[in-house]
Amino acid sequence: MKCSIRSSLTTAAAALCLTAVLASCGGGGGGGGGGGIGIGIGAGTGTGGAPAPTTTAQLPARDALIARARALELDTPYVPPPGNVLEHNTSGFAKTMCSAVFITGIDPDVAAESLGYFVGPYAQRQNVGKPVVDRAKKEVRITIPNGPTLVARYFGSQGCITLPAGKDDVLFTPVDIKSTLPDPATQPWPMGDVLPSDPPPAGVDMTKITQAVDAAFSVPEAYTSAFVVTHKGRIVGERYMNGIGATTPLESWSMGKSVTATMMGILMKQGVYTLDQQAPIPEWQGAGDGRQKIKISDIMQMSSGLRIKAPDDPDFDPNGTYPDHIYFYTGRINAFNYAATRPQQWPPGAVGRYRNTDPVLANYLVRLAVEKRGEQYLSFPQRALFDKIGIRSMVIETDPYGNFLTQGYDFMSARDWARLGNLYLQDGVWNGERILPEGFVKFVSSVAPAWAADKRPIYGGFFWINGMGGLAAPTSAYYMLGADGQFVVVIPSHDLIVVRIGYSKGAPFATSTLNKALALLTAAVPQH
Repeated sequence: MKCSIRSSLTTAAAALCLTAVLASCGGGGGGGGGGGIGIGIGAGTGTGGAPAPTTTAQLPARDALIARARALELDTPYVPPPGNVLEHNTSGFAKTMCSAVFITGIDPDVAAESLGYFVGPYAQRQNVGKPVVDRAKKEVRITIPNGPTLVARYFGSQGCITLPAGKDDVLFTPVDIKSTLPDPATQPWPMGDVLPSDPPPAGVDMTKITQAVDAAFSVPEAYTSAFVVTHKGRIVGERYMNGIGATTPLESWSMGKSVTATMMGILMKQGVYTLDQQAPIPEWQGAGDGRQKIKISDIMQMSSGLRIKAPDDPDFDPNGTYPDHIYFYTGRINAFNYAATRPQQWPPGAVGRYRNTDPVLANYLVRLAVEKRGEQYLSFPQRALFDKIGIRSMVIETDPYGNFLTQGYDFMSARDWARLGNLYLQDGVWNGERILPEGFVKFVSSVAPAWAADKRPIYGGFFWINGMGGLAAPTSAYYMLGADGQFVVVIPSHDLIVVRIGYSKGAPFATSTLNKALALLTAAVPQH
């Protein structure tokens, strides 16, 4: 079955050398400046591979973005998230510590200094007690002076979850998820981890590949933890930080949004959903509810129009109320219900904003579809996607109600991210089996109409687009992006997948080191 693909308005933009440093906010973007993510330091190359001009491209001014949005705004109230900000920050810090220790295996002192700044701001960590790592109970406890103790506990395949106030357990039954795949050490890449021994194909400049890998690790302050390059599906470059390996699940943040896109694509291939249909969210089914007009495509293109506050909003006030965008992680709430009960700020498909409401709602649609068929929800990604393409390491964390939080609470090895990237490079086909419907890859990698209307050719369908040349790659490239410098870059013109993962502490240097590597990589392999 072919999914219904609505044609997307595309905006042609020459790739230019941009001077804005890639923001480290939430896998999303740019601290309210209106530029959003997808901008960075680097000598980008045009779609034809030519060097970028030396002029500086500018995305629309912040004031212009705000003015257009206000002209379209509906008269609905905004109610900020409840609770104490320090408690929310500590919830995120405890979860970060728990995941680092029990999923990735990082030393607690290193984790406290280096990881999870987005949900547990580093500056706030001095205001709470030292994290207590309890390996017997598999939990991390952090006490707020004269306040509560926040407990994040490890729940196996569901990763770590900060427990709700007054609760000593989660509100669902955890499920042990196991891959049905054989030992990867016995299987050839890509279904396993045994790499070919024959030399790379002719035309691949391995000297430049090596230089690119060196560039990714050239600045120690970038804290790059993993870097993997594939060309035509084959690993041609790879390196890891000491203590990290090819199978280590790594904090990946909002790259998980692209996993959500993939799950939705699979359901479309199965005939469950189409892009053009109105999203069947139960909370919207009351008579006269305008949210019934929101299409699945609007949700996947970050243009549902639901009212929350997010750090990437052009009018975001960092000194204002706690952003809902982060509350989805730290509030210890039913994330699906919270997203579904937000009012409409704009008509659907009118304004594009990077807000976690939409990927949370897409995950809600996944759960509704899977459970309606009587299937086990928590194991759905492993059996429907991961086992088909050789992925064994992914840990998708949930809220206390067992709802996926792949808007950013997800861990996966760099090699497994490369496998997912190659699924998209191969137009959704793996070993001859079509996993994603025809046209779906084009949909996610095309500029969303609401973003094009703002003259921001940088976002597609839970993927970012290199439409402004912020990455040193052709403007046809698109990518998964996570907070603090997590990237999976898909470069169809060169048959390349580039995975870069690193610690929060290194975020200021993540994009510049990646761009040095990308410039070398695109010169190292033939363009077609």
